[in-house]
Amino acid sequence: MLDRLKEKVSALKRELSVLRIAYKDKRTPFLAKLMLWLTVGYLLSPIDLIPDFIPVLGLLDDLVIVPLLIKVSIRLIPVEVIEDARKQLLDQPQRKEKTNWVGATVIAVIWVMLGVIIYRWIRGKSN
Repeated sequence: MLDRLKEKVSALKRELSVLRIAYKDKRTPFLAKLMLWLTVGYLLSPIDLIPDFIPVLGLLDDLVIVPLLIKVSIRLIPVEVIEDARKQLLDQPQRKEKTNWVGATVIAVIWVMLGVIIYRWIRGKSN
């Protein structure tokens, strides 16, 4: 079972690399890029639809929702773009991506702003 899990994680990492390459392709539609942003945002977000402290269900959302979002993202990208991205990944398997601090900062700022808005809204309702 552990070997199967390792294989699935490895396949997921490959697909994420393919998606990263496809995202940068000019032929990728805006809706697909938006879906990829939502997927990455959900994956990196400290807020889950089902909190992780709830036994089994807390981890189940990460095991179901994230792969579903990735699958939807792949379906929104034209087949030829995905094939070209996979070919490019095979041609350059050790390609090191630089960290996108700007993107990570934007996502963090959005979550902080949402948290402040929700806090103020809840606080305003209690008065």
